[in-house]
Amino acid sequence: MSVTVRIPTPLRNLTDGAETVAGDGQTVAAVLSDICARHDGLKERLFDESGAIRRFVNIYLNSEDIRFENGPDTPVNDGDEVSIIPAIAGG
Repeated sequence: MSVTVRIPTPLRNLTDGAETVAGDGQTVAAVLSDICARHDGLKERLFDESGAIRRFVNIYLNSEDIRFENGPDTPVNDGDEVSIIPAIAGG
């Protein structure tokens, strides 16, 4: 499955400036794993030491927060869009 992954501005230095990259996989986790394998440094920014998505990283599949679906195991379809949204603290 080919999925478009939207990369937030703070992480684009890891994707050679690309706003979007293509990822392959059957689930959100597989797609993220695929793009991390091709872009050095991305895995450390998205996942913690146990392999879980970091608390401050929100992942959306076609505008739906995956936390309200099946989390990283949420299935994807060809042509879907995954968005990586880092949480922003205010004050």
